[in-house]
Amino acid sequence: MRTVTSAMDRSDRDASTDRRAFLRRLGRSGTLVATAAAGCTSGRSGPADRRETTRIDTTGTAPSGADGDAPDSLATEPIADGFAAPLGVEAPAGVDGRLYVVDQGGTVAVVTDGVDDGAGDDRSPFLDVTDRLARAGGEMGLLGLAFHPEFPEENRVYVRYSAPVRDGTPSDYSHTFVLSEFRATPDAADPDSERVLLEIPEPQRNHNAGSVVFGPDGLLYVGVGDGGGAGDRGTGHVEDWYDGVAGGNGQDVTGNLLGSVLRIDPLGGDDVGVGDDGDPYGVPDGNPLVGREGLPEQYAWGLRNPWRFSFDRGTGDFLVADVGQNRYEEVNRVAAGGNYGWNVREGTQPFDAAEAPTETPDGDPLIDPVIEYPHSGDGAVTGVSVIGGYVYRGDAVADLAGTYVFGDYRPGGDLFLADPRESGRWPTRAVSTTGLDGGLLSFGEGPDGELYVCTVGDDGGSVRRVVDG
Repeated sequence: MRTVTSAMDRSDRDASTDRRAFLRRLGRSGTLVATAAAGCTSGRSGPADRRETTRIDTTGTAPSGADGDAPDSLATEPIADGFAAPLGVEAPAGVDGRLYVVDQGGTVAVVTDGVDDGAGDDRSPFLDVTDRLARAGGEMGLLGLAFHPEFPEENRVYVRYSAPVRDGTPSDYSHTFVLSEFRATPDAADPDSERVLLEIPEPQRNHNAGSVVFGPDGLLYVGVGDGGGAGDRGTGHVEDWYDGVAGGNGQDVTGNLLGSVLRIDPLGGDDVGVGDDGDPYGVPDGNPLVGREGLPEQYAWGLRNPWRFSFDRGTGDFLVADVGQNRYEEVNRVAAGGNYGWNVREGTQPFDAAEAPTETPDGDPLIDPVIEYPHSGDGAVTGVSVIGGYVYRGDAVADLAGTYVFGDYRPGGDLFLADPRESGRWPTRAVSTTGLDGGLLSFGEGPDGELYVCTVGDDGGSVRRVVDG
């Protein structure tokens, strides 16, 4: 197991000033069900407000594909209910007819790919890490799951969760980021087989990201938030090259792994399978900081709170949704060594300053997002907290082919569709979608390219399949 410590700044913080600090939901039973999805504070309990939207494009580019071939409406059909806060749904290619649903409270359930009313007849427990969590709620808990690409022949699954602080962690830190491997069959993971790959001290409770995804290169990509609080500053946030605002971990590549996407080889370490004292994972030679100043696990940086990312199975594009602070949400097409601007910029806009540079002092560009939308309520695409999705490669909704489908935590009954382009901003619009009256937490993709959504509302959490409207 490797522990990467964070550089400290012990200045006081006031996380309550960050309206995106904690995302809480009040369930019908009256218990507080908090979801990790977005990193924003909702002023309401219960279902999010529904927005009235005017179908106009706000991306600055004419929405050709999105206006023409894409559907005018979509629907979702129920697959499984009865969850607290489902944050992910995985469907490994080597296992037919099963979905693996990640519930924030610490469990993973196996659900047959059919309608399940939550009574338990069509689901079974796969993994329970409840006793290893620091807490489940807000933006902490069981946050991500990935199956090895050759599962079940390669019987390993990878899990992201929030653990208590470890010995040696600063006393004012919140918890520990944990990335672990478990051995598993299609029926269940062995809870006693845990092999901890990576631990990162987390200064605050929010901005924990959680995505773990294998890329087409067979390597594991891991999202890491900026350490939390507000503005990438305060306890646990280092100073960077930019003097326009205080902080930040997003621009630093030497002090810690926060505010980045990591790329590792989980089977490339010295102690894989044998338990020796050594590196629990390998660092690919092609990682951009190998042989340079910086922590070599980092693949890309300048990120605030990457909440869900995916690879387009048609093109290989790596699409990372990054939750904004107060004004803008964004989706980035990420490449090795890319710097996506936080906390110099929020989206394409200067953050907490009148203007901002477009490159680092070394001449590396701050890369613009391919999708940006505001919190202001202006235009068709607006919201409070982006939820990353997938480029649709299924057959059930023919008009969606090649369209990036994503959303917002407060969907207002809409999903968002973006038309991928080689360069520049992607035309984006909202489409009315049934079954999204509560909060949208995450997306999933089946081996057949069909898409699933994870939602939460007064009746708890559910998994639904996207179908033609």
